[in-house]
Amino acid sequence: MKKEKKRYKVLRILGIILLVLILMGTGLILFVNSHPQAVVGLIQKALYGDNPINSFEPFNEPGTDVKSNGILYVHDIKYGNEYPNSYLDISYPNEDTAEQRPTVIYFHGGGYFGGDKAMGDPLAVDNEFNILLDAIVKEGYNFINVNYALVPDYHFPVPLIQMNQAVNFLVENGREYGLDMDNVVIMGGSAGAIMTSQYGALLANEDYRNDLNIHPFITKYQVKALVIDDAALIPANFNFRARLLFKSYFGVTNLKKSELLKVYNPIPYVNGNYPPSFLNAGNVGGFPDDMETLSKVLTSYGINNEFYYRDKSYGELPHGYLNLINTNRYAKECFDRMLAFMNKYTK
Repeated sequence: MKKEKKRYKVLRILGIILLVLILMGTGLILFVNSHPQAVVGLIQKALYGDNPINSFEPFNEPGTDVKSNGILYVHDIKYGNEYPNSYLDISYPNEDTAEQRPTVIYFHGGGYFGGDKAMGDPLAVDNEFNILLDAIVKEGYNFINVNYALVPDYHFPVPLIQMNQAVNFLVENGREYGLDMDNVVIMGGSAGAIMTSQYGALLANEDYRNDLNIHPFITKYQVKALVIDDAALIPANFNFRARLLFKSYFGVTNLKKSELLKVYNPIPYVNGNYPPSFLNAGNVGGFPDDMETLSKVLTSYGINNEFYYRDKSYGELPHGYLNLINTNRYAKECFDRMLAFMNKYTK
């Protein structure tokens, strides 16, 4: 009898502990859902400490350097005054800036809370962004990478507005920097891939331009192709992590109540004027369903596109794996296919 009472007491204590843990977990989930910016702020603090993430001054002194591989790197060029982080870098294959080359304009990832034009996406696996950048430049492209404002101070559609400001700046000043702005590829990874897909819709659809009040100087005839590297586009497909990030990006606690959500997803605005597009997605933490949906819609409009995807039978390919071109055969295969697609439209 005493043993049974003792066992009952132990089970009761364990039950209470389990209930407390469940309540704590539920409370934590409720807190995260109700305070997405606080959680994202903690992530920013862990990544950047007390260093500023938004600044109207460049994070590095503007200058010109020649890398050990011969690439000419002109950095921290100011493209706008309205928002912080309005700076871009230009990389040339060599010091001859007069040579006519196609232009790649790149927008980094980072969930709109992090990332940088020089370092890439902190969410990407084994982030070695400069390996990818240099590989594209060495194939004969001038490469521009662009910064934009981050949460918590700025929300959608500010990064997209800045994207347009940067491209408009390059259209107006391209000759000064030896850039061919009639032969352009726009490329982005993760958050930057979302922006790239949205920019394609801006080029294609006047209704989208008017709905967002964003009007590019560049035309669909000058933008020869898009490279969309793993973009989360369809809100219904968002997982818990994505919902957290996008609540922060929209500055809301309930995504469904945000009016801006209606113009976030560019897929309903796709039409026959959308640029040719290369799409890619990881099989771990990536957004293959979103990329496949976009690919099918592009195909339905007769837009030439290629969707590169390898499922888990090929091994785990995490979100942002395109950075692994020196160590992963499928990253290299994806890069080669992407480059062939770009070359088809620019060279």
